[in-house]
Amino acid sequence: MTFLTLPQQGRRIAVGDSKTILQAALDAGIAYPHSCRSGRCGACKSRLVSGHVELGKHSPFALSEQDRADGFILACRAVPSDDVVVEWLVEAFAPQPTEAQQAEVVAIERMTHDILSIRLALADRTSFRFAAGQYLSLAVPGAPARNYSMASRPNEELVELHVRAVPGGLTSGRIHASLVAGDTVQIDGPAGSAYLREVHSGPIVALAGGSGLAPIKSIVETALHQGMAQPIHVYFGVRAERDLYLVEHFRALERQFRNLSFMPVLSQTASDGWRSGFIADALAQDHSDLTGAKAYVAGPPAMVDSCLAALGALGVHAFDIHADAFFTPEGSDNNGA
Repeated sequence: MTFLTLPQQGRRIAVGDSKTILQAALDAGIAYPHSCRSGRCGACKSRLVSGHVELGKHSPFALSEQDRADGFILACRAVPSDDVVVEWLVEAFAPQPTEAQQAEVVAIERMTHDILSIRLALADRTSFRFAAGQYLSLAVPGAPARNYSMASRPNEELVELHVRAVPGGLTSGRIHASLVAGDTVQIDGPAGSAYLREVHSGPIVALAGGSGLAPIKSIVETALHQGMAQPIHVYFGVRAERDLYLVEHFRALERQFRNLSFMPVLSQTASDGWRSGFIADALAQDHSDLTGAKAYVAGPPAMVDSCLAALGALGVHAFDIHADAFFTPEGSDNNGA
């Protein structure tokens, strides 16, 4: 048995055999900053003040060799070899989960052939505080709970979700087949570390794939309405023209806010008037240096991985790249299926 000391919490907790620092902290009820839990995003990067750890497999974009030499670790990949003292990197915390509550389905709108917009009126909206980019857990009768990002801004009364019909997905299948306005659902949350950092003054790069546009919509709209005046670059990647949605909405925002640019990119078909290719390539073509930018990424795993590589090559530090777990991998049990 080893022990983990967290000076920022004034806590010393036991760490079970083969358990990571992150899991031990979460099991002890500590809101440790994290996101992917798989060593890919860097949200749980921490300083190892003393002691030794064994680090599992991780992305070099989340933790570089220089980071390791400087005494940093990833809490989600670090298993203590002896007693350790660890400090996470100081950054503003997002709202933490409140009690679960019921919500009424107010409206359902079809956005594409496989994505629905669901608007919910919560039983107690005032207690449900979230940051732009976070997600909630949604449970419908007869299906397991799944995570969906808020597409609405934190100050809007109704909570909007985008639900993609995942092949074989129990929850998304039930939502698409039978959910109607007036139905009651259960929600829990919020959660997630890929939320808008409002104190940041550098450029914002927002990269969305498919229904990953939901948290990007919330982040971008919140940034604009909060008066964040830095350049905001939005790239929206889909397979084909039929997968596009909210294009005119973002075009209208472009006309209203001169610091916003919006670029849809189609990967599988070339259509007149649309850019073709992958958004990671489009990003690299459009920018030579994004040092000092904050990046928010939401989409399927291949898209997230390619975007991480492109962002790193353009000078964006791993600590400034934010992506939440249920988008990677998209086919997991916790991704809105």
